[in-house]
Amino acid sequence: MTSYDLILKNGTVATPGAIEVMDVAVKDGKIAGLGSYDADSAPEVFDATGLHVLPGVIDTQVHFREPGAEHKEDIAHGTMAAAMGGVTAIFEMPNTNPLTLTPETHADKIARAEKGGWVDFAFFVGGSAENVGKLHEYENLPGCPGIKVFMGSSTGTLLAKDDETLAKILADGRRRFAVHAEDEYRLEERKHIAEAEGHPRVHNIWRDEETAVRATNRILKLSREAGRPVHILHVTTAEEMDILARNKDVATVEVTPNHLTLVAPDCYEELGSRAQMNPPVREERHRAALWRAIEQGVVDVIGSDHAPHTLEEKAKPYPQTPSGMTGVQTLLVNMLNHVHEGRLSLRRLVELTSAGPQRVYNIACKGRIASGYDADFALVDLKAKRTITNDWIASKCGWTPYDGKQVTGWVMATLVRGKFVMREDELVGGPSGKPVRFVETL
Repeated sequence: MTSYDLILKNGTVATPGAIEVMDVAVKDGKIAGLGSYDADSAPEVFDATGLHVLPGVIDTQVHFREPGAEHKEDIAHGTMAAAMGGVTAIFEMPNTNPLTLTPETHADKIARAEKGGWVDFAFFVGGSAENVGKLHEYENLPGCPGIKVFMGSSTGTLLAKDDETLAKILADGRRRFAVHAEDEYRLEERKHIAEAEGHPRVHNIWRDEETAVRATNRILKLSREAGRPVHILHVTTAEEMDILARNKDVATVEVTPNHLTLVAPDCYEELGSRAQMNPPVREERHRAALWRAIEQGVVDVIGSDHAPHTLEEKAKPYPQTPSGMTGVQTLLVNMLNHVHEGRLSLRRLVELTSAGPQRVYNIACKGRIASGYDADFALVDLKAKRTITNDWIASKCGWTPYDGKQVTGWVMATLVRGKFVMREDELVGGPSGKPVRFVETL
């Protein structure tokens, strides 16, 4: 009889073809088979009766602040939060201190994550005027998902706001690149709105729809001229979704749970600067347009844009307050609650959180429950009713904008390459994350 390391018994498994009750056999960190397996064929058997076995979430946009701002987050706590929330791989952004602009700064992050990462990881290299000419080499570093470009307010030389610099960056490589599309020129012109009001309720007025639309139109034009595919992060406006629907040959699209869940102006009145992020949470017509874009298939990926700051930093007077909030731990439970409330199907959720990231970034052997793929799973109870609290948050900053929110749907266990890293809201095992592999750089 074939021997396996682990059998997940009697779970309702989300495979590429169906969602149905079956067993999953795991050996050497890989999915060895799907079907019916004798419990005696593995030393470890987990009874998943009543649970849905989903592919582990691949969160392709997080900011873990290490190195340089470990007082608010670090790779250890960020990946703990990921494990708590059913996220089995994270892609981390380059706006740390020092910026991730060289093979050396990238390798430093990989080394840190190999020591302290609870889930698998990849680190973007930033595209800037400083390293253009070398990006075609840097995008192929092991554990690099590609190049990230900031068109709107970021850190130091990581800001690439003019078309000339952007065109040089786009000409210097082949892989799909990720972009934060806000027009810096318009942000600078309109900063007086934020300064005059002094309250986050104008955050989405300062950083208005036109700021996003201008940047998205510019980057689409430049991407076409360069023959380079683009992934547009955290899209927030109805107007952008209409534009992107006409440009799916060159562009893939991300939305965040925050922009699908929170709504202006209510969130700013209730949460103040804790609801402040870039691009901002907008009014209901935009939120409705994002949901429509999910229904229409325009959206490819849901990423958390986990970007923590301390409550002390958030308590400063606006607009001195930093933008960003935690999100990696609440991504899946928030989206499961949307499934419960009928806004999307479980199959579409799986596509947006695992299969979509795999397709957009050409990830090797992750993103689906299929033989030969990594045994990354989120085991969820779709009927479990829980309350999100700050006490549950594993991130170093210790808070969530969803504190006190009741949800239906909860992550009961997380497995990375066949090993449990979380069971029943408790971390188990230890840091054992490895770099994510990409087809272009195998």
